[in-house]
Amino acid sequence: MPSPFPGMDPYLEAHWRDVHAALIIYARDQIQPQLPPELRARVEERVLVDSPTESPRAIYPDVRVVETVRARDVASSPATAGAAEPLVLDLGDEPMTEPFIEIVEAGSGHRLVTTIEVVSIANKLPGEGRDKYLQKQRERIQARVNLVEIDLLRAGKRVFVMHDLRIPPSHRTANQVCVWRASRPGKAEVYRAPLRERLPGIRVPLRPSDADVTLDLQALVEQCWRNGAYDDLDYRVEADPTLDADDRAWADALLRERGLR
Repeated sequence: MPSPFPGMDPYLEAHWRDVHAALIIYARDQIQPQLPPELRARVEERVLVDSPTESPRAIYPDVRVVETVRARDVASSPATAGAAEPLVLDLGDEPMTEPFIEIVEAGSGHRLVTTIEVVSIANKLPGEGRDKYLQKQRERIQARVNLVEIDLLRAGKRVFVMHDLRIPPSHRTANQVCVWRASRPGKAEVYRAPLRERLPGIRVPLRPSDADVTLDLQALVEQCWRNGAYDDLDYRVEADPTLDADDRAWADALLRERGLR
């Protein structure tokens, strides 16, 4: 079955690491065939490194090499002559990664044209993750790179280039999108995305001479729900974070109508 919600499924927020990664890949794939021949959409990645003595910090790897070796393969490998037995200690958690999309001009040394960010919870909570996001946001604006910010999370504080207080109440919805165009630096475009409506298709700016391309957010979320096999979500419990009173009553009626409560 498809998700019972007409727009963003609030129950996906509890699985955001998986959903976030999928959204980035599916958005890249949706945009790629719409681009002019000399533009490319690429997935980039920030890595947040945890340290026992410092706050998490972000680095940008040139190359990541990952090898998975089963424990029994290691045990069955012949010992190297003269090698001592080391004490094996746990280094801790894997670095946390946050992918995003960059649209680059292939014919000009990969000049950056547009950045598309799907906001993560680390960007919205106080700390290194938010500081680094805001720093990158400022750098993109100063470099006159188009910026598309997609926030499908209800938790945390908005980090859009357009301050939340300047957005009229009609557009302060559960989910939002903000687009900053390098060609119109004094303005920002805000898309409303209330819980009870289909997510919008948004216009992604490219170079001044190019037509915008369209990113269908609803199609992306439905693809995440379908390919991630989220038909096992337990809609009998409350969403996390909890919906406001009006949306909670609406969601309860909707889920009961669908036989999910």
